[in-house]
Amino acid sequence: MMRPSSAAPTLRVERRMLRSGLVAVCGVDEVGRGALSGPTTVGVVLVTPGTRTAPQGVRDSKLLTPGARRALVPRILRWAAASAVGHASPAEIDELGIVAALRLAGHRALAALPELPDAVLLDGSHDYLTPPEQPTLFETPRVLERVPPVVTLVKADLACASVAAASVLAKTARDAIMVRLAAEYPQYRWDENKGYAAPEHLEALQRYGPTVHHRLSWRLPAELDRSPAAHGIVAGEVGGLVR
Repeated sequence: MMRPSSAAPTLRVERRMLRSGLVAVCGVDEVGRGALSGPTTVGVVLVTPGTRTAPQGVRDSKLLTPGARRALVPRILRWAAASAVGHASPAEIDELGIVAALRLAGHRALAALPELPDAVLLDGSHDYLTPPEQPTLFETPRVLERVPPVVTLVKADLACASVAAASVLAKTARDAIMVRLAAEYPQYRWDENKGYAAPEHLEALQRYGPTVHHRLSWRLPAELDRSPAAHGIVAGEVGGLVR
């Protein structure tokens, strides 16, 4: 596992990897892992030896305002050699567990690129993209025949421009989904909290119960004696353990 640089996001790490003989490196980051509703989303941004310095303002998405993130998206799309976003739905999270769902979302994003990169630079210390060597109870549906080698880097979204850009693409794509869903379910205020455990979201769960867009296998703070059919629940059981 590599260690992060203390510098602002640059392509220093990516260029070091490319100088080792790689043709293309892909920065990867995820959003929505800890939300109570909505998908988990993975963004990927491909860079090559010809990729220039990242657009001014590219930062980890958590450090940017919603308006700044949205303004960066077209600039990132023009700058990156290629980019994509993948999602795993709440139902898939319930069926597979959150780690395997992250893997599925990441594989979908990588599969949407014109070509697979030679290596992946992944934010964090845990490689959720590479399938486990030993079979597990929750097998991820096969999307990729081959997963590129993965390099993990703690706080890569702060140090590496490709990963920071991937975080912006993932965050804006997922936020847009939650804003659209909020029009159908205004009581949960997803346009503001994006499905996370904000007070108004928790209050709505207590009052109305979960929807089909909630992660029903998680310990949601809803009244368990409510009728599931009344809230559009199609599968799963409220109060299950997070996997």
